[in-house]
This record gives sequence, C-alpha cells and structure tokens, in this order.
Amino acid sequence: MASQAALLLQKQLKDLNRHPVDGFSAGLVDENNVFEWSITIIGPPETLFDGGFFNATMIFPPDYPNNPPEVKFTTEIWHPNVYSDGRVCISILHPPGDDPNFYELASERWTPVHTVESIMLSIISMLSSPNDESPANVDAAKEWRDNRDEFVKKVKRCVRRSQEML
Repeated sequence: MASQAALLLQKQLKDLNRHPVDGFSAGLVDENNVFEWSITIIGPPETLFDGGFFNATMIFPPDYPNNPPEVKFTTEIWHPNVYSDGRVCISILHPPGDDPNFYELASERWTPVHTVESIMLSIISMLSSPNDESPANVDAAKEWRDNRDEFVKKVKRCVRRSQEML
C-alpha cells in the first residue's frame, strides 16, 4: 500500500504533467521511486542565468510534506545560495520550526503547504535575486558583492557548460 507521502507526490507529478509551469520540468529518476525526482530549471530570462539548463535532483523524505525535500544541482552552478556540492540553500527548504541560528523566522521555513511547484518557483526566484546575507557559498557571495565582473564571468561559464550538456 502506498504511503500518504507517495500518494501526494504522485498527485503533484500528475498535476505538473497536466499543467506544466514555465521555467522548469520535472520527472522521476526511476519510475519505481516517487521520492526521487529529476528536475531541469531553465535559467530565468533577463538574468545572469538566462539561456542555461540546470539539472537537479529533488529527494523527498518519507514523511513529506511534514519535512522538506533536499534539492541538489547536478549541473555546475555558481551562486551564493548553492553549496559547492550543489545543494540549494533557501529558507523554505529548511526544516520547520525555529531557526537555531536565528537567521530566519519560523514562518520563512518549510511548511507542509509547499509543493514541488512552490519550491521550484522559489529556486527560480533565488536565481534571479541571490541572497548574500546568509550565503551557502561564501566565495560566490563575496564575489557577488565585491567583484561582480568575475561573478558574471563564472555564471556565464556555467550557463555555457549547461548548454553544451544538451
């Protein structure tokens, strides 16, 4: 018998296939595992990431939607809110409740009302507007603030490489 989490994920995938959302596509890595998704994010127009095709995985916990999935880029990306190993760091992907570091409000963190669509739209927004106040990649954040030309060069290289992977 399928778990509540599996049923919810199957529904969300079916909804996304019926009503695609601009900016990303999603599917299962393995048709037998609804907890591991393959995502492609199209670089948002009129941003530094415009024209890029960035692949990622989204791994859901067994107690989804009570806890957030982990999203990890598998395509190289240079961004203040993406760890060097590709993991995405945005508030809505942080576990629910109070932040032990006091950087964000509980209301900014994960809540079960989030869906794959809301997560993806938040990541697309993150690409458009990096948050250098609490970075996952300190070097990218420093470059974003202090050496924008070098930051732009690195992002453009990532965009070019993502296009070559097609």
